[in-house]
Amino acid sequence: MLPNTCRMAFKEWAVVVQALGSGEQVLLLRKGGISEVGKHFRVEHEQFLLYPTLEHQKEELLKPAHQDNLARLLAEGNDAGAITFGCWAQVERTVELSEEEQLRSLSPYHIWSDDYAHSRLRWKPRHPLTAMLLRVYRMELPASVPYKPHFGGCRSWVDLEEDVAIGSLTPVLDDARFADQVKAIEDALKTTASPVV
Repeated sequence: MLPNTCRMAFKEWAVVVQALGSGEQVLLLRKGGISEVGKHFRVEHEQFLLYPTLEHQKEELLKPAHQDNLARLLAEGNDAGAITFGCWAQVERTVELSEEEQLRSLSPYHIWSDDYAHSRLRWKPRHPLTAMLLRVYRMELPASVPYKPHFGGCRSWVDLEEDVAIGSLTPVLDDARFADQVKAIEDALKTTASPVV
């Protein structure tokens, strides 16, 4: 049973949220940010709103085919006084990545440049990079909440402090297409030692 409200949000580049919301990508990679507890990433919530942010995005950090999308998003800007949500997501699988070969096998399944993805893996190399496979749903209508100062900073998780009505949810990918995406990613990782959880 899918919920009709949510108060937890996950911050991600707006261009990546767009890729998730179009079904082009089901994968997120995360190691942690300056404002994370202990500066390490943990999957603290299995369900969340996708919070699109314009922070830290640069064309050279994306594969060339996706750089125009970023340019359009940056030109549109955003309302600094509000955050607008259009997608809700559920974590279906997680994988811990610690080897370059593992990450290389996932290159066809994300829009980040390979150099950027590998730089995330190499940052704090004693800690694995977490890959989350998400089932993403479009909300019936976009919902906005006022921006609050504690939403800022390099953090993944944001407690919105109020329930956001998400209405009916429609999967971005139907069951068969989503299963195909997950299988393709699992097959790419088959030769690695890290289990899919």
